Amino acid sequence: MRSDVASLPGSPERPNEDWVAAALPASGSGGTVALLDGVTPPAGDDGCVHTVPWFTARLGGALTELSVSRRDMTLSEILSLAIRRTADAHRDTCDLSHARTPQATVVLARWDETSVEHLVLSDSVLLLESPDGAVRAVLDDRLDHVPDEILRSLAATDRLRNQEGGFFTAAADPAVAERAVTGTSPRAEVRSLAALTDGASRWVELFAMGDWTDCFGVLREEGALGLLRRVRALEEADRAAGGTRRWKPHDDATAVLVELRDR
Repeated sequence: MRSDVASLPGSPERPNEDWVAAALPASGSGGTVALLDGVTPPAGDDGCVHTVPWFTARLGGALTELSVSRRDMTLSEILSLAIRRTADAHRDTCDLSHARTPQATVVLARWDETSVEHLVLSDSVLLLESPDGAVRAVLDDRLDHVPDEILRSLAATDRLRNQEGGFFTAAADPAVAERAVTGTSPRAEVRSLAALTDGASRWVELFAMGDWTDCFGVLREEGALGLLRRVRALEEADRAAGGTRRWKPHDDATAVLVELRDR
C-alpha cells in the first residue's frame, strides 16, 4: 500500500486553501484519506476573524483523527462531529450564521480488510479503480446545476449556499453531513483510489483532455504532481490564447493517489 500526494497554490500571492491527509497504518490493513478545498470568500465581510486555511486545517485534522479512531461511526457521523468541533473552536469569536462563514468541499475515504467507504460533499472528486482497471467517479454535482448567471451574483449565490435547491459545503452546520454523497464498496472491488480538488479535476471537467479513466492513468504514470503540472500548462496555454474558461485562470490544485493493493 502506498500513497502519492501533491498540491499547488493557485497564486503565489494567496495561501493554498486546499488540505489533504492520507493515513496508512503500519499493518497495511486499512487507512483513510481526507481532502478539502476551502471556499475562497469574495472581498468583504464573512463574519469570521479566521482565514480559510485555518478552517480547512481544523476540519481536515478532525476528519482524519476521527476516521482513524472512531471505526464505530459512519463517515457522515464523522463529518457531522468534525464540523461541530470546528464550529465550537470559533463560535465565541465569529458569526457562524453568516452565509460566507469559512467552508470547504470534502472528500473522505476509509478502508479496512473488507470494505471501502466514501463520502463526497460539493465539487471535489473521488475516483475508485477496480482490479480490471475500470474507474468510477463519485461526484456531488449539485453545484453544476446552478446556472452561471446566478454564480456570477454574490447575493444570488449566497441564497443557494447550503440551502435546499442549491448546493452544500461543510461550514458550521453539522446537519449538512446528511447531504453528502456516501457509499460502501467491497475491498476486493477497489484496487486504488484517488481524490482531486476542482483545481486538479480541470484536466477532465474544464479542458476535456480525457475521461476519468484517462485521468487515473496520468496519476499512475506521472504521479499527482504530474497531473497538476499538466493542468497548469493547459491554464497557461488558455490564458495565452486570450481567454480564461473560468473566473480564475488558476486555482489551488490538489491530488492524492492511494494504491490499496498491488496491480
